[in-house]
Amino acid sequence: MDTSSIIVIAAAAALLFFLLHTYNRLVRLRNKVRNAWSDIDVTLERRHDLVPSLVETVRGYMAHERETLENVTRARAEAVSSGGSNVATRAAAELALTGAIGNVFAKVENYPALRAAENMQLLQEQLTSTENRIAFARQCYNDFVREYNTALATFPRNLIAGALGFAPASLFEAEESSRANVQVKV
Repeated sequence: MDTSSIIVIAAAAALLFFLLHTYNRLVRLRNKVRNAWSDIDVTLERRHDLVPSLVETVRGYMAHERETLENVTRARAEAVSSGGSNVATRAAAELALTGAIGNVFAKVENYPALRAAENMQLLQEQLTSTENRIAFARQCYNDFVREYNTALATFPRNLIAGALGFAPASLFEAEESSRANVQVKV
């Protein structure tokens, strides 16, 4: 075997190794994104399960706040029904539910007996804990999406990723409208 044949074989082996390594890395990153999304989904389901308890707990105390309770019920229904949707649609529905729950908690402040009720305190604690888990899971998901999308976009992986059908993932982002009117009262 002459030197040129060895060089061609070595180059072909190196190229094959690079292709296999790139493919496997993209698959691992895509699986991390899917797993992180699954973690978000599980935590969102937990929140969806807590919302009916919240509505029932506050219903008796907040009889004249019917619109607030209807809004949170409607937002929960939309969030549950968006389960199979794309990330942007799901994020919008979940952010609406977050706002509706926050509105209920703001209204609860006007009802000292409700605020002091053991059931309400437990629900607030569980929902706060769940919101923290959701925030952590979103951050983790977005970190994996960023890593995956960066791997897809960098040269020469972008050529391989496109040829093998890898598509960029969407970040779980807040809508512009929910970020615009943030006010802190001291």
